[in-house]
Parts: sequence; structure tokens; C-alpha cells
Amino acid sequence: MMSNTSSLSERSVSPVTSSERLPWLGLLALAMTGFISIITETLPAGLLPQISKGLDVSEALAGQLVTLYALGSLVAAIPLAAATRGWRRRPLLLLAICGFLVFNSVTAISSNYILTLVARFFAGVSAGVSWGMIAGYARRMVSDELKGRSMAVAMVGTPLALTFGVPAGTFLGTLVGWRSVFGIMSLLTLVLIAWVLWKVPDYPGQAAHKRIPVLKVFTTPGVRPVLFVILAWMLAHNILYTYIAPYLAPAGLTQRIDLVLLIFGITALAGIWIIGVLIDGWLRFLVLISLIGFTLTSLTLGIAGSHSLVIYLGVAVWGLTYGGAATLVQTALAEAAGEDGVDVAQSINVTVWNLAIAGGGLAGGILLETLGVTSFPWALFILSLLALIVAWRAKEHGFPSIRR
Repeated sequence: MMSNTSSLSERSVSPVTSSERLPWLGLLALAMTGFISIITETLPAGLLPQISKGLDVSEALAGQLVTLYALGSLVAAIPLAAATRGWRRRPLLLLAICGFLVFNSVTAISSNYILTLVARFFAGVSAGVSWGMIAGYARRMVSDELKGRSMAVAMVGTPLALTFGVPAGTFLGTLVGWRSVFGIMSLLTLVLIAWVLWKVPDYPGQAAHKRIPVLKVFTTPGVRPVLFVILAWMLAHNILYTYIAPYLAPAGLTQRIDLVLLIFGITALAGIWIIGVLIDGWLRFLVLISLIGFTLTSLTLGIAGSHSLVIYLGVAVWGLTYGGAATLVQTALAEAAGEDGVDVAQSINVTVWNLAIAGGGLAGGILLETLGVTSFPWALFILSLLALIVAWRAKEHGFPSIRR
């Protein structure tokens, strides 16, 4: 009788999965979690003058609101993922989302610079926890045949935030003030909490005997090649994305940054749709073709990047290859780590991803000051070529040629 009761209890918190249907509302709640995380991270970049005036600090110091957020994600992702593996999944997800609610609210009302930095750091901690969960959560909500597509849906919040959310937040900030924008983010978070309680199923945490040590997950065959590809690919992306304004100047496109980013965002959305349709049968092929496209685009920009038409076409291909990148590499990482190691592997991914963001800003700044913007495409070419070589060689583990 106890066994039957346990079985009924387990079914009561498990979603109905089918090879023909995705739990769209639950997956979109995860996507909104990522959406809020990305907007929370990047909003200050578009509102530096207003934040600087509001907190009575320089724009350089106001920019540290982004730095502290990234630092929180960087230092917290791995240890918190390891420490909370035994926790039930939905309460942990809700705790991370509540972190956005609390710390965005503090940011909205704080007039003290140090307090604001502390709030931004812990908002980043919340992001580190949530990003470490989203991929594994999405995979548990569906059958094996839909794991890739479920991750594509759960990851769609990132390109949506970058394409529409951040520009909209910046525009609103100029109309109603930066504090009000962070207040709006808190209201959206309240909606998300209700959404998660309504449509996201709960799951038990990982049993003690299944908790693989972080080092063992890291040394699992296939994990390190995938992490290297993530680091090189995202480092290349962030060099160009962070310094897109100075890169466009020699081609006379300084006044068309909005159009360039719109092209990037639209093609990125197209890319994530294509990846979502094909990923469950063509993971290796899609990774390789995306890296080949990005590598050839970098080479073309290096040779003829002074022509505006070449830049527009290059940005379109760049967005197309980048749109599904997060889904591709996180699916590959989850496959390599296995179901028992997926959450820890994704927390390592959060750390590597934030290193790539910080490294892109640092490397791009050094290149800009020493060699100029013409060096960007060649740096991208080298990094993407290295990622391509590693992905190509990882045909047994990491990016296997066997179709699922």
C-alpha cells in the first residue's frame, strides 16, 4: 500500500509527457525566468546616465551594477548548485525568482550606491541558481524525443530579452525613470511566481547516492570539449557584441546601430526556431554548421568589413548562427554529463558563460585600444575556428555523430 501511495504521489507532481506534445505553458514560464534574468542583468547598460545621476556617482561606477551582477552569478553558480541538489526543484526555482523580486525592488528604491551594489550582487546569485536549473528542469518535463525542443523553448527568453526587452526597458527608462523600470521588473516577477505555481511541476531533488562530485562531472568524457566550445564561441560573440558601436563607425553606420541590432535579433529568433525544430535529430550537424557559418562570416568581415552591405549580411548570418547556440551547447552538455550530472554541469556552464562575457569585454577593450576595430573579425575568426576544431574532434563524446 505504501508503494502504491508513493507512486500516486509521484504522478501527481509529474507532467504528462508525450512524444507528440510539449508542455508549452510550463516551458514558457522557464523562458520568462531567463527573460527576467537577462533584462535584470543588462538594463543598467542602457540607463547609465540616469542611474549615475540618481545615485550621484560617475557613469563608470554606475556601470559596476552590471559587473556585480555578473560576479554574483560567477561565484555562486557552482557551489549553490552542488549544495542544493537534494532540494525539491520548484521551491528552489521559486526561491531564485523571489530573489529577483526582492533585489530588483531594493535597486528600485535604494539611494545608497553600496546598498545597490549589494542588491545587484545577490540578484546575480539568483540568476546563477536559476540558470543552473532551467536546462535540467526543461529536460525533465518531457520525454526523451522532445528534450532538445523543450530546451529550445525554455531558452527563447534570452534572444527575446536582448532583441526586444532591453531596448524597451531603455526606452521606458527615459520616459518614466530607471527606478520605475526596476519596479516594473518586480511586478513581472510577481506574475512569474504565480505562473510557476500554476504550470511548472515539482520534482524531488537528487538522491544522495546519485550526487556526482563537481570534479567528476567536469572530467566526464565530453564535458570539457563542450565547455571549451562554449568559452571560445561566446568569447568571440561578446567581443563583437560589446563593442558593436565602435566597430560600425568606420563603415559610417554609427547612426544605424539600432537597425544592425534589430537585424541581429530577428535572425537570432529565426535561428532558435530552426534549431528547435531540428535539434533532436541533428545536434552535431547543427553545431558544426553554426560554427562554420560564424567562422566564414568572421573571415568575410575581416576581408571586406568596411562595406555596409557586407556588415548587414554578416550580422544577419551572425544572428542566425548565434540564436540557437545556447540551446545547442547546453543540450550537448546535458547529454555529456548525463541526467545525474546535468544540474552541476549547467552550473559550470553558467560560470564559463559569465567568464566569456567578462572576457569579451576585457579582450575587446584591449584590442580596441591597441590594434583597432579592424582586429575584431580576425580575433573572432581564430576563436571560432578553435571552437570548430574542438567540436569536430569531439565526435565520440561531447558532440557525437550518433543521432538520438
